[in-house]
Amino acid sequence: MAEGREVQWVEITDAQAGQRIDNFLRTRLKGAPKALIYRIVRKGEVRVNKKRIKPDYRLEFGDLVRIPPLRLAPEEAVREVSDNLRNLLAGSVLVEGPDWLVINKPSGLAVHGGSGVKIGLIEALRQVREDLDFLELVHRLDRDTSGCLLLAKSRTALVTLNTALKQHQMDKRYLALVEGRWPARRDFVSARLDRFEAGNGERRVRVDANGKVARTRFAVRESFPNVTLIEAEPVTGRTHQIRVHAAHAGHGLLGDDKYGSREGQRQAARLGLERLFLHAASLSFPEPNSGRPVQIKAPLGEELESALARARAS
Repeated sequence: MAEGREVQWVEITDAQAGQRIDNFLRTRLKGAPKALIYRIVRKGEVRVNKKRIKPDYRLEFGDLVRIPPLRLAPEEAVREVSDNLRNLLAGSVLVEGPDWLVINKPSGLAVHGGSGVKIGLIEALRQVREDLDFLELVHRLDRDTSGCLLLAKSRTALVTLNTALKQHQMDKRYLALVEGRWPARRDFVSARLDRFEAGNGERRVRVDANGKVARTRFAVRESFPNVTLIEAEPVTGRTHQIRVHAAHAGHGLLGDDKYGSREGQRQAARLGLERLFLHAASLSFPEPNSGRPVQIKAPLGEELESALARARAS
């Protein structure tokens, strides 16, 4: 747990300029939850150039930031990254550029903390990479999804990559194992999606005519007697889009405990699969500085490869 015992005075460098004060503090105060950071900003304990600021204030080159000492209660602190997780993340970096990196995100790890999650990938990686003054997610992956995840190491790179994402200059391809024989002719699903709260307070997504436009391209990669390996390309970026669109088409993802069917559960058990079979297999984007295309692939994990081997042998 990172805990400051004295007032810190930090002069903002060119690399740190442009980011919001709340994001800057989350990087500096490793272990401090967002609620605490907002509280010390609102109370005026954090000051920029001796003036009170709001949480969305964007830092400028040369700003002098006052950071107060923190005393974090055990239940308030973000968990320290374990040695196992530290080693896992350090070994999961696929490619690293001057101001970005792509990691092969492990399944079961949320990309950020909150809602009962003490530590997410971004909080853990900030602890692992103490050499970086700036580290932010460019996009997100579901907790149970593995594969290519892009992060920015500078504010300039984050803005550039976010712009590329909004302008559809980023190509993301996923591999999924679904129940049944996916018809080769079905290469596109367009169904509006709406988020709602399930009875237990869990947030889910459903097909709804009043929802937001969502489109996914699908292609069959390998067919088996009872399951199909498909490639999915989300044209839009809605929450759980691939999972809900596949289930809507009658072919739920194996290992999907939210949107899958009982038949899908049986097929997953038959293949020894104990996680969601959804993997961000490739990612391409324009390099922030040069604009040249970068393409990165993430290999399937051992459990997914084993499930495919059993499907091929059946």
